[in-house]
Amino acid sequence: MAESKELQVKEKQEVAAPAEMTRSGLVFTPSVDIFETEQEMTLMADMPGVATEDIKIDLEDSVLTVSGEIKPWEGSKESDVLVEFDVGNYFRQFTLSDAIDQSRIDAKFEDGVLRLTLPKAEKAVPRQISVTAA
Repeated sequence: MAESKELQVKEKQEVAAPAEMTRSGLVFTPSVDIFETEQEMTLMADMPGVATEDIKIDLEDSVLTVSGEIKPWEGSKESDVLVEFDVGNYFRQFTLSDAIDQSRIDAKFEDGVLRLTLPKAEKAVPRQISVTAA
């Protein structure tokens, strides 16, 4: 799959030192699908187990950061018998080009899937120029 110029996936990076982590636990990379039309790009990230209020989306210096926390399911009076669903954090970053109108990015979360709509800037949207007789 060819990588789009408007949105570049940052390579997976290993944390240099444990001191950089603000929380202990696992960090997951959400699976992402990206598709586009002439007007916008859509990014869909799988984040099962995350509540809407536990998703954080930051945009700084054209870097879009998506993160989310999976909290334990069991209650305070319950003890684990079998645990196959890991708790931890999701984390992924993308570099946006000037072709994306960063002020109009929209986010929706439904059924464990985060959907980001990244409208293209007016200058990046293709258009036809009509020709008139002189």
